[in-house]
Amino acid sequence: MDVRNDPLTIIALVLAIIGGINWLLVAFGFNLVEALFGPVATSIITKLVYIIVGLAAIYLIYPLYLMLTSRPAERPVVRP
Repeated sequence: MDVRNDPLTIIALVLAIIGGINWLLVAFGFNLVEALFGPVATSIITKLVYIIVGLAAIYLIYPLYLMLTSRPAERPVVRP
């Protein structure tokens, strides 16, 4: 399975990157998701965004496993 061309993997990567950037912003006191959709306690959309990003991160465990366990293709030795 080539995960580089899998649309679901690409979408999951984008969502995980967005989640990581939001974590970075939270470290500096600004939560982008809550600023856009409201606090978690009052907004179902905010909870949904967190759930989708979390599921994307969980999904990415499988492509990571494939990447770590697959053997790299052998490169031919080129001699001058």
